[in-house]
Amino acid sequence: MFIRSLVVLFSFIACTQAKQPDPVAQLTDSLESKPAFDSLVAAKWGADQYGMKPYVLVFLKRGPNRSQDSTTRAQLQAAHMANINRLAEAGKLVLAGPVFGDGDIRGIYVFDVRTLEEAKTLTETDPAIQAGSLTLEMLLWYGSAALMEIPKLHYQGAKIPI
Repeated sequence: MFIRSLVVLFSFIACTQAKQPDPVAQLTDSLESKPAFDSLVAAKWGADQYGMKPYVLVFLKRGPNRSQDSTTRAQLQAAHMANINRLAEAGKLVLAGPVFGDGDIRGIYVFDVRTLEEAKTLTETDPAIQAGSLTLEMLLWYGSAALMEIPKLHYQGAKIPI
């Protein structure tokens, strides 16, 4: 009876394990099914041979002037968001968003520009930067050229546009 129970147990374990997906096989399958290189898409995005391109990554940090009353803060936030939308519609701002938590970094921008100077000029149009509510730190960054599709994709998934 004991041996019979062991055989049943091992058979159950073998069947259970056989149903588990093989992560290596899944990765291989996903790599094999990736889309083929499209030179027109790569050119549209400004991609190099690796499908990458330079951007400017901006960290928006807590600024020294944050003691506005609630009405002024709300107006400043609305103007900040309007500026973000303007930069995105102009094709300069690829990605933007707040950072969770209460740290000094409050949000990020990813600009489709090649120089820190150009990104600085664009960020200086932000009313929150102008008011000193936010400051910034900028870095040149090398990322996937496919980021250029995010603004279009964002609106497809946003029930309420920002």
